[in-house]
Amino acid sequence: MSRSLPLSMRTVRTIAELRALLRTLREGNRRIGFVPTMGFLHEGHAALIRQSVSRCDSTVVSIFVNPTQFGPGEDLAQYPRDLERDQTLCHRLGTTVLFVPEPSEIYPTGYCTFVDPGPLGEPLCGQFRPGHFRGVATVVAKLFNIVQPDLAFFGQKDLQQTVVIRRMVRDLNLPVDIVVAPTLREADGLALSSRNTYLDADARARALALSKGLFAAQEAFEGGERDADRLLALARKPLTQVDEVQYLELVDAVSLDAVVGEVRRTSALCVAARVGRTRLIDNVLLAPNADEAQFISHLEAE
Repeated sequence: MSRSLPLSMRTVRTIAELRALLRTLREGNRRIGFVPTMGFLHEGHAALIRQSVSRCDSTVVSIFVNPTQFGPGEDLAQYPRDLERDQTLCHRLGTTVLFVPEPSEIYPTGYCTFVDPGPLGEPLCGQFRPGHFRGVATVVAKLFNIVQPDLAFFGQKDLQQTVVIRRMVRDLNLPVDIVVAPTLREADGLALSSRNTYLDADARARALALSKGLFAAQEAFEGGERDADRLLALARKPLTQVDEVQYLELVDAVSLDAVVGEVRRTSALCVAARVGRTRLIDNVLLAPNADEAQFISHLEAE
């Protein structure tokens, strides 16, 4: 369904104000779409908002730099912010409500309840960011309870996050369908990320090693290569250009278990590396069956 731009996008900062507004928006069983973000929006976020606007009657976008998913020494204070620009973009794309809460609104004094993502939060980024996915699962569960959307939209670039959230939704019986959209990239292949703004010209050029390695392995896979070790070797070759490889792993796209031997079902080749002082992540899907890739990447969770 196609939607026209709202006459006046509402920006709200409190849960009470948002809930009052949503009661009106839900009248007549109208479908609510939700795009949770940490702001400093780029074209990847814009693509998620466009999907929501095209598929739902009203779209809520949240901007909240969630403190509980940042560890000591990480870039919480430096994380890029530009609310005025984000507001302009959201309105142009047809957002109905922009929710911009303060940390004290989400985590009031005395807050002590968290969602444990279990084993899915331990591999990959979980090895290097202890507690990160506990913070992610908690804030997303809270936002789902606040907004109560019919559909929520996420990007494949944060693949482990999408796996954690889908499992949380299933395990906690949350009434929301999760839509995962393909990673958007610059023309040269670099995955879009708010943290790309940290990269100077040299680091920006060297950061292409992540996607070059992933694409080389993906091309070999599409040519018939199925051996996990050989695929990993192809992806690893360009990574001499980065300053630190935190991980390069081939995992099952649903369970995140390491793939050993032959790739037999949809898997994800995932990398995290530091280029200069900037930590970047990326991934590609390797699917022996094209229908499986379509399901993992684009469709709503069961």
